[in-house]
Amino acid sequence: MWYQGILASNSKIGEGAEQKVYYDPHTGTVIKANESIFYSSWSDYLNNLKIHNYFFPNTAYQLLGFQMINSALYAIVEQLHVISSASVNLNDVKTFLENNGFANNKNNDYINKELGIILEDLHDENVLQNGVILSFIDTVFYLTDEFYKPITGY
Repeated sequence: MWYQGILASNSKIGEGAEQKVYYDPHTGTVIKANESIFYSSWSDYLNNLKIHNYFFPNTAYQLLGFQMINSALYAIVEQLHVISSASVNLNDVKTFLENNGFANNKNNDYINKELGIILEDLHDENVLQNGVILSFIDTVFYLTDEFYKPITGY
C-alpha cells in the first residue's frame, strides 16, 4: 500500500490544515496527501473516505496508498479535478443538505441524527459549483455512537 508516485512531479495547487493538493495534468485529477490530523485514528479517516464516496460519488476518492513525507505518514488519494464556474452560495449548500436529512448545527457543520453522521468544514472552498451542480471536494465526516446502534422497526 505504499504510494510509489512522485507528488513533486505534479503541480501543487493548494494546501490546507490537513492535506497538500497536487494537480495531475495527465489524468485531469488531483492527488491529495492527507495527514489525517482531523481524526483520532486512521480507521476514522478511512471511514470518512467511504462515507464521502457514498454520499458524493461524483467526487469520489480513490485511495492510492500511503507515503512518508517529512517523517509523517500521509494517505494519498486521487479525486476528479472540479472546475468551479461560480462562487458557491452556502445557503444552497444548506438547503441541499437539509433536503437530504442533515441539519445545520453550527457555521458550516451539519449532522444527520438519524444516521449518526456529522459532516463538517463545508466552507466555500470545500464545496464548488459548476452551473447548478454542487461538488463536495473536501469533506470531513465523523460517526457518532448513534451510527453503531442497530436499526429497529424494519
